[in-house]
Amino acid sequence: SKSEDRQKCPHFEEEEEPGPPQIKEEEEEPGLPQIKEEKEEPGPPQIKEDEEEPGLPQIKEEKEEPGLPQIKEEKEEPGLPQIKEEKEEPGPSQIKVEEEEPGPSQIQEEEELESGLQQFTEDQEKPQPPQETCGAIVCKKIMCRKVRRVSGKKKPMRTQTGEKPHSCDTFRKSFSQLSNLLVHKRIHTGEKPHPCETCEKSFSRRSHLLVHKRTHTGEKPHPCETCEKSFSRRSHLLVHKRTHTGEKPHPCDTCGKSFSKMTNLSVHKRIHTGEKPHPCETCEKSFSRRSHLLAHMRTHTGEKPHTCDTCGKSFSKLSNLLVHKRIHTGEKPHTCDTCGRSFSKLSNLLVHKRIHTGEKPHTCGTCGKSFSQQGSLSVHIRTHTGWKPHPCETCGKSFSTRGSFLSVHMRTHTGEKPHPCETCGKSFSQRSTLLTHMRTHTDWKPHPCETCEKSFRRRSHLLAHMRTHTGEKPQTCETCGKSFSTRGKTVPTVLCFFFSL
Repeated sequence: SKSEDRQKCPHFEEEEEPGPPQIKEEEEEPGLPQIKEEKEEPGPPQIKEDEEEPGLPQIKEEKEEPGLPQIKEEKEEPGLPQIKEEKEEPGPSQIKVEEEEPGPSQIQEEEELESGLQQFTEDQEKPQPPQETCGAIVCKKIMCRKVRRVSGKKKPMRTQTGEKPHSCDTFRKSFSQLSNLLVHKRIHTGEKPHPCETCEKSFSRRSHLLVHKRTHTGEKPHPCETCEKSFSRRSHLLVHKRTHTGEKPHPCDTCGKSFSKMTNLSVHKRIHTGEKPHPCETCEKSFSRRSHLLAHMRTHTGEKPHTCDTCGKSFSKLSNLLVHKRIHTGEKPHTCDTCGRSFSKLSNLLVHKRIHTGEKPHTCGTCGKSFSQQGSLSVHIRTHTGWKPHPCETCGKSFSTRGSFLSVHMRTHTGEKPHPCETCGKSFSQRSTLLTHMRTHTDWKPHPCETCEKSFRRRSHLLAHMRTHTGEKPQTCETCGKSFSTRGKTVPTVLCFFFSL
């Protein structure tokens, strides 16, 4: 009812309500036409008695209390208290009283009042969709514009209900807010309305621009509580924390290997699929990672942007520089579990372990010989092709490799012997020769003969010994044609030439 609406809505005002025409006439005119008609027309004896009496006892008591505003209005407009109630609440009670007083003008006013009330009721009963305003719904009553809550409770948020009414026409993705949909559409349109003032790079979101600016300012507002390392993004901090906790929440569906980053998992999956989406434009070689492509491009350009602070040597990869620095620091973080030997490179450790396992995965296609390292196979193939691309600048002799053969050969000209024995102090030009010499102090003979079980310190001695069982004599004297099993025995036969003269 109307009285209940007046209680619920503190902003209820009769001046603003678009109500029946009778109510408007009562507000505009200072006096009611009904009162004038009642004074002019003779009415029931009850009304006459009220007019003849100077005032009821109740009115006298109200006159004695001048503090209430209702008494002032009664003083300005003398009338019955029933008429005042009709002014405040025009309702069925007034209609009943007026029905007791029939009159031609009164009947017309009653019909207008009934039609106005009926129109007002129909307007209230019409279903109106609730208008959302900050989680609230606008009051359905016409006379009240005050925003109120529904049943005193807040409207549930879409994050709680899971409602996503805003859909993308291109990707069929849905969003709970229209603003998120508009930002998402920039992926399809390529719009980037947020440019960086420093480097002129543009972004589709303002939040991405703010994060990008930290690359220029160096700001890192997200510190790690464990190692005090700081990051420019909170997401990078969360990923970094997994290095302390060991958490790897992204497993591979094929091999079961887990990763701390989703990007690392995506790159790892290319091992199983063989996907290499980053091709080289120069040699058409493809790579699974863009970082590998960039490092490969430096082989064509010759660029080496990573320089050692100690010796000034430059490298195309930062990882190679970090490994190179271990030469100066002596750091060898990769230790063999079998013999305890340490290495500065993980790749060297993996190759070393093949000594214990006997694995030789690299086979020569010409002679079928196998090697534990790809580099050793490449050098071996040159024995079949005869290619010796590394000549000596002093004597002009050529070698198949620069590191193992040419560098050692140069020491014959310089007399350098950088590998001393810690037991006897004897020095050697090659480290392999030093290791062979060390066996003389330990009596270690790692090369046994499979026929007679005799052991030797050097593999060359074992091969010479095997010829005693096979009878092979590959060394022939050019003077007399006599053959020998080892080359050392051919030297005395040179005297045959002099004695024959």
